[in-house]
Amino acid sequence: MQTILGSGGAVGTELAKSLDKYTGDIRLVSRNPGKAGPGTETVSADLTNREDTSRAVEGSSVAYLTAGIPYDTRVWKQNCPAIMRNVIDACMLHDTKLVFFDNIYMYDPDYLDGMDEHTPVNPPSEKGKVRAQIAEMLLSEVQAGNLTALIARSADYYGPSVRGTSILTETVLNNLANGKKALWLGSAAYKHSFTFTPDAGRGTALLGNTPDAYNQVWHLPTATPPPDGKGWTELIARTMKVEPKYRTVPKFLVRTTGLFMPVMRETVEMIYQYERDYVFNSDKFEERFDFGPTPYKEGIRQIVEEDY
Repeated sequence: MQTILGSGGAVGTELAKSLDKYTGDIRLVSRNPGKAGPGTETVSADLTNREDTSRAVEGSSVAYLTAGIPYDTRVWKQNCPAIMRNVIDACMLHDTKLVFFDNIYMYDPDYLDGMDEHTPVNPPSEKGKVRAQIAEMLLSEVQAGNLTALIARSADYYGPSVRGTSILTETVLNNLANGKKALWLGSAAYKHSFTFTPDAGRGTALLGNTPDAYNQVWHLPTATPPPDGKGWTELIARTMKVEPKYRTVPKFLVRTTGLFMPVMRETVEMIYQYERDYVFNSDKFEERFDFGPTPYKEGIRQIVEEDY
């Protein structure tokens, strides 16, 4: 049995598609799980609840933590450490390996151009501090010999049917598709990597089923070189066959908009990622598994064909 904790999100959905290559016994866990296909079990659970989490993990050889949390710093501070503690304890109790799907919010902002698994941890944001805290919770148990686990990190992501959790979808793809100008946070002059969600799903499944991949941090396969904001807009517009119109949204305007839109208020502290080159290096993964990430042109083509 392999279990996805937080199966309803963009990455959990892609991971579920990939796991049947490795097992015919999959458990999907979320607050409101959908219908399951053959060989798949669904379990309703609240991961902030210790008993629910233990029940969801019990009987699993591998558990994948891909749960999404509302994009609210207060909620992150309250729920993320609780969920990680519950999942770690459940995995230790049931002798289950843990794969944690993570982002890069904890990295030092001065090292985002070419970030890899050795990039210094020095988060400038409150959300980044939470991510650093929960990663350290996992790694400390690994180092103590109490847990077999790995961290699979992704850049910002994009992919087919991704709604509400991809900044590229919400500000560029959707706007251009609706005849509006694309919006680009910060400056459009800087490069910005995005991980394709089908690659993230395949990569996470592969790591979880590779015994010698554990007790390490991995960057999931992500194409290089990434375009800058202008380049992203032009690539998407060309694929959609529309004019590549866009405007940048500086930090002060994001802050002002945040007075009326909570999601923008929560985005202000992350604008630093768009004020410098943000280039994600996944050489370690690609070389270990001979895995080529989906080129950006192909990823955008698939999204446009499937969703627009």
